[in-house]
Amino acid sequence: MDIAILLYDRFTALDAVGPYEVLVRLPGATLTFVAKQAGPVRTDTGRLELTADAALADLPAPEIVVVPGGPGQTQVMEDEEILEWLRTADATSKWTTSVCTGSLILAAAGLLKDKQATSHWLALDQLAAFGAEPTSERVVVQGKTITAAGVSAGIDMALRLVAEEAGEFVAQAIQLGIEYDPQPPFDAGSPDKAPAEVTGFLRDNSRFLTE
Repeated sequence: MDIAILLYDRFTALDAVGPYEVLVRLPGATLTFVAKQAGPVRTDTGRLELTADAALADLPAPEIVVVPGGPGQTQVMEDEEILEWLRTADATSKWTTSVCTGSLILAAAGLLKDKQATSHWLALDQLAAFGAEPTSERVVVQGKTITAAGVSAGIDMALRLVAEEAGEFVAQAIQLGIEYDPQPPFDAGSPDKAPAEVTGFLRDNSRFLTE
């Protein structure tokens, strides 16, 4: 099974690496990082880069597509080469997925129209402009389309995908293997739980997330 994780300038590292750590362990899977051109791609902080193993043209029909989010998503939403690759891949994919604001890229490609979808909470309302129905669920499954909320939710999405493909036993084994047992020191992981002053700070200073 061919899995393609899309990379682009200023993507968020965990959006791609979180699902990678899960999906690379899916039995029978071949995972490839893809970008417009093969080679290094910088993350949103500018301090880290991942290497795209292949160009988009080299992998036109992956069975699973993963689109991470990040500040660079704004430019990608207007990049017809990437959007057309997504449309073409989605036509034959078994699963088309996104993490964080990667859902806005899928939406810009026309792939979320009339579907429920999620995104980072700061960007969630933007989905409606593309005909999607925003929902604040952490992982949303609509047919073969799966969207995940912000950043760390990509791990949850990938485990859900493994369960769909290989069963809950395999998904649980991978979860245990990577010791994904979240016990955060603060109950502030969503705007519904975080103190109002923290939520307000991030609304006013979203750049804080990439510094």
